[in-house]
Amino acid sequence: MSDSRAGIFWDAVEGRAPMPRAAQTLGFEFVDADAELGTIDVAFTATEAFTNPMGEVLGAFLAAMLYDTVGPALLATLGPGEFQSTLDLQVSFLRPARVGRLRGTGRVLRRDGDIAFLAAELRSADEELVATATATARVISLR
Repeated sequence: MSDSRAGIFWDAVEGRAPMPRAAQTLGFEFVDADAELGTIDVAFTATEAFTNPMGEVLGAFLAAMLYDTVGPALLATLGPGEFQSTLDLQVSFLRPARVGRLRGTGRVLRRDGDIAFLAAELRSADEELVATATATARVISLR
């Protein structure tokens, strides 16, 4: 794992490059990462535009937030010239989420060569577990 803060992910987080539009839409906020441990903490801002007729955040937005947690967990460990390609994502919705700040925690469970196994949790402002995800990704070269 890389301990330098260089590459596509770090360039966006540290303002050297624009944040991806999807992350902007989700109200993505980088909180912290430990590249050596393969962990990340992020936050999202769920707006009224994300809700269903019941006023709950639509599951597709929660899945997108989890996707934008597991991917960066791996990206934070990669060096310049590397990126990740998600192979699968499984999401479990545990309880409704309301408009407001949601906190994502992600981690690299295991990496074997260019394949990584990832996990994430999404919690409400009052720390209730809202949804979880696991994913498999492949590390790819951008060169």
